[in-house]
Amino acid sequence: MSGKLCPKIILEGTRLTFKTEIAFELNEHPRVVGPRKYRYHSPIISAEWCAFSNFPWGRGLINFNPDEEKLAMESYDAWLRVLELQKYYSWIIDRFHISTRMFQLKNNNREYDFRWIEERLLKIGFCLIFLYRDEDSFESALSERLKVSGNPSQYSNLGAFIDDQIILKRLVEESILPKCEINISDNNIKRAVEEIADFLSDNNLLYANY
Repeated sequence: MSGKLCPKIILEGTRLTFKTEIAFELNEHPRVVGPRKYRYHSPIISAEWCAFSNFPWGRGLINFNPDEEKLAMESYDAWLRVLELQKYYSWIIDRFHISTRMFQLKNNNREYDFRWIEERLLKIGFCLIFLYRDEDSFESALSERLKVSGNPSQYSNLGAFIDDQIILKRLVEESILPKCEINISDNNIKRAVEEIADFLSDNNLLYANY
């Protein structure tokens, strides 16, 4: 086995679970990506990018309309091919196919079978991290997020996030990927990152084993 660190991580969870902040922390953590003498970037991608519409906070891989299904599936296939072609590198994904399943099931009553996605991800060493919080902790996370959000209206209904989390948890449990659940109710990002690093190390997910 080489000494090259190339973990592949999908972070899933509803809004206010600090996925993006944790992604950035993982991207610079010496136990995950190695020691660095200067700052540079590793790939962080997201299905949450609203790339299907030419206006802010529009549609993308998660919240596509039914008539955009073909575009969404082609986009997933393209992302998978990129990941397969560059499998000896670290990749961090901030929301992906689980979030798509949740949104489409909840909002469009459409059930997508993404086993074909998971089978390809599994072959190149991806794991799934589910970030969740206790129901009564959403309010504390909201107060911090509103200080920096460019679209505060998206956080107007905390009950919707709780409903989303229930669905996400079930879908995560169905996943065939190696997975770990992290409770972020205490808003302690550093602690969560260390737990993720422990999980990767304990399950031999830091290096390429394929």
